[in-house]
Amino acid sequence: MNWETVRYETGGGVAVITLSRPETYNAFNQQMHRELAEALRRAEKDPGVRAVVITGAGKAFCSGQDLAEVPPDLEFSDLVRRYYNPLSLQIQRLEKPVLAAVNGVAAGAGMSLALACDLRIAHEAAVFTSAFARVGLVPDTGLSYLLPRLVGLGRAMELCLLA
Repeated sequence: MNWETVRYETGGGVAVITLSRPETYNAFNQQMHRELAEALRRAEKDPGVRAVVITGAGKAFCSGQDLAEVPPDLEFSDLVRRYYNPLSLQIQRLEKPVLAAVNGVAAGAGMSLALACDLRIAHEAAVFTSAFARVGLVPDTGLSYLLPRLVGLGRAMELCLLA
């Protein structure tokens, strides 16, 4: 399959999925959601793949949702329900370990993507930010569920509310 927003490579038992919209710091759009889900399905079905790595092209891991590409008639809650919840569950249910190789900013839904993975490895220049408070949104896309389980409720509240 020819993908425009995701690159998929395998070698040594590892599937490397690279989010590839560097001009938007790898922000999610509907096409990226579809392509990432397909890449994860491909990795899951491939018996030669024993682990999956998700990373970002360029200077960012994922800057979250591309707000310029949200259809005007789509509520944020519908966007979360339609795209982010299924993606988070797909990653968590994958029967192979999924590692987030965070090479730069992981903001909003990008941070949620990293949290959904089994392990996170961050470059020294990586930055994690919930970012939702800055744009007046509920800290969701999986973040409000995953973050307290990883860092505790108090620290999660601090990270989400103080952005």
